[in-house]
Amino acid sequence: MKIKTEKDRWGIIYVPRAGVTNAQKRWIQIREYLELRGVSYDYVQSEGVGSIERLTHMLIENGYRTIVLVGGDEAMNDVVNGIMFTDPEIREKVVLGLVPNGIGNDFADFWGLESDKYKQAIHAIIARNIKKIDVGYCSYSEQGTAKTRYFLMAMNLGLAARAIHLSDRCRRFGKYNPAYLFAMFSLFKERKQYKMRLRVNNEEISEKIMTVCVGNSRGYGLTPSAVPYNGWLDVSVVFRPQLMQMVKGLRMLLHSQILNHEQVKPYRTKEVEIIDAAAGAEMCLDGRFVTPSYPLSVSLEPAAINFIIPS
Repeated sequence: MKIKTEKDRWGIIYVPRAGVTNAQKRWIQIREYLELRGVSYDYVQSEGVGSIERLTHMLIENGYRTIVLVGGDEAMNDVVNGIMFTDPEIREKVVLGLVPNGIGNDFADFWGLESDKYKQAIHAIIARNIKKIDVGYCSYSEQGTAKTRYFLMAMNLGLAARAIHLSDRCRRFGKYNPAYLFAMFSLFKERKQYKMRLRVNNEEISEKIMTVCVGNSRGYGLTPSAVPYNGWLDVSVVFRPQLMQMVKGLRMLLHSQILNHEQVKPYRTKEVEIIDAAAGAEMCLDGRFVTPSYPLSVSLEPAAINFIIPS
């Protein structure tokens, strides 16, 4: 049975930050501030991986039209997929807000939402400055079944996906802990290549490639010029650099200059086709890992989601 809700009542999905001993402390602070500001809301807490998309569906089905995530990038990916698999007429009325609370908060950072300033994010949601944003998607087959998975930031294939996986596993114990630093150094020193075949703007590339990033947003620094509201995807194809070129590349990555590196080939496109990739080339969408079969296509749906941004 559906529950009738107030038109402006928020449906909040709280995703506790991984690795935090007192996960409820953050929610108590947020709850107290919501009550201080007189916000009308109901909330549900994530039960773990796989529950967020289902909770998003549940809130929308029960009449909530302002969905607020308290979580990070991977949780945001799940919420976006929950919204995108909703009937288009209903989706048009749904508005998405974000209070950053994850290990990775790259999408929040893009909009200037700082993870330790939850009041700033709540102010923005109350002000309700709405912008329609693009959503990327990947169409592929998984064990013979056709699949579509949406993303806000990027699809990464190869070394970048491995780095994101390692980063997420280690950052919960501190971004600069010795194990993390050693593992990241070893990964980039290896500079593993994967035989790939892809098509971008009618150009076919069939070479050994270190990583491919298809970005709807900054793509963890690999597509620094990408923005989720211009109807285009940015693509960075990264070939294997020499060790000193890798050091230079990491510095350029930190300063959003990676597109100027001699081993990076950038594109702007509407669609990318990954025809084939070697076994072992990991793939992730906003940090969520998938195990696709090839060929697969990556494209985007323009102005697909109503997102609340800071004024």
